[in-house]
Amino acid sequence: MIAWLSGDVVSRKPGSVVIQTGGVGYLVHISLPTFYTLPEQGQKVSLHIYTHVREDVLQLFGFPSQAEQEIFQKLIGVSKVGPKLAINVLSGLPAAELAETVRHKDTARLSSIPGVGAKTADRIILELFDKLKDFDAGEEISPRAPSSLENDAVEALLSLGYKAREAQKAVKAAMALKQEGGLEELIRNALGQVS
Repeated sequence: MIAWLSGDVVSRKPGSVVIQTGGVGYLVHISLPTFYTLPEQGQKVSLHIYTHVREDVLQLFGFPSQAEQEIFQKLIGVSKVGPKLAINVLSGLPAAELAETVRHKDTARLSSIPGVGAKTADRIILELFDKLKDFDAGEEISPRAPSSLENDAVEALLSLGYKAREAQKAVKAAMALKQEGGLEELIRNALGQVS
């Protein structure tokens, strides 16, 4: 089982990164907050890894901190929440915000994430409420500024399950808001346009 990967970034996009180590490139699925922390292509990166094995699939899921990996593992412990949906949830709500959302029993916020319906949101809150009472996400990691802000924001919305036209329209509307921040703020503003 792979628990940690350290190597060079071969390629990266919202939702995944390819890390080369020992002459092998590993495809690692990641959340949007993890994507923000990745260095540029050719630079070194280290991620905590969760290895998901089924009879027909072996997938790697990467996290910059143990806190994010811990909350991911709690999410996949929820009935009918698999690794892909858990990554989607962490893309819509970073670990600290998810813990806060569960503590406040905010089903509306959870169900605004693509792929999470009202029943799934209720189940996540019910099953994680006691487990996340004392959750500490540790230090927040600052996102990097990407080279093509608008394209990266559209790709991020596409990886969350939005349709291309809807994502492009939301990002254009968010760009018009003249924000001071980078990609993360742009994506949040764009999500506000489609919610």
